[in-house]
Amino acid sequence: MELTYAQKQEIFKNGFVKVPGVVPQVMVDEALRTINSSVGEGMDMDDMVTFRSRSYCPELQGSSVITNLLNQTPAWELAESAIGEGKIVRPTGGQIALRFPSTQDPPPKPGGHLDGMHSPHNGVPKGVIRNFTMLVGVYLSHVPHPYAGNFTVYPGTHHLYEKYFQEHGPESLLNGMPPVELPEPHQITGEPGDVVLVHYQVAHAAAPNVSPHTRYAIFFRLRHVEHPDFRPEAMTDIWLEWEGLRDIVAA
Repeated sequence: MELTYAQKQEIFKNGFVKVPGVVPQVMVDEALRTINSSVGEGMDMDDMVTFRSRSYCPELQGSSVITNLLNQTPAWELAESAIGEGKIVRPTGGQIALRFPSTQDPPPKPGGHLDGMHSPHNGVPKGVIRNFTMLVGVYLSHVPHPYAGNFTVYPGTHHLYEKYFQEHGPESLLNGMPPVELPEPHQITGEPGDVVLVHYQVAHAAAPNVSPHTRYAIFFRLRHVEHPDFRPEAMTDIWLEWEGLRDIVAA
């Protein structure tokens, strides 16, 4: 399975695309069963803030039931069709991202961020930026409407941040999120097995969840084979590592 020309155009314009029905239901069910088994063993309240920032069920992150959602499904071919065949470092684990229901009424609007910035609980050291190439999200649960813990994006912000970093330097991200005016956020709805491919430099967030159900998703952070922990030139030339989109970029 490869991205269509129209889907690549969507990535170029908005910075993301959702592809329905990529991961088979049997693999979704096995991942959910394994995650729920772990959650059923209990979680320490003191760890919850770290789990929200990094991953729930950290002992499962590198297990095949999680990594196969990308490595053994068409999701990998979709990513390669954008970045280039043989050009992606195979991830050794995925982020298990749960969003539990909240009783907050009304829910606040999501706040956008870029990954790879330091925060007290996410494991990124101070004074370090860890950018990458593509974020891949796999929905494991029904997210039928907004404010259900939706993965949320700010369309087109990859272009805004490219211009900002060209003018101010990628290291300016160490001072916090760039002070640019963001468009309205788009809360992505979806079904189990849907996959979202997102450019690293798109501002994103998790919407509050005021539904009665926990949202389950897995996120993989992919790097081009030539991308070390920090590659500043990929922040000022946002298609540097996207070989599959070069014809669209040139047009």
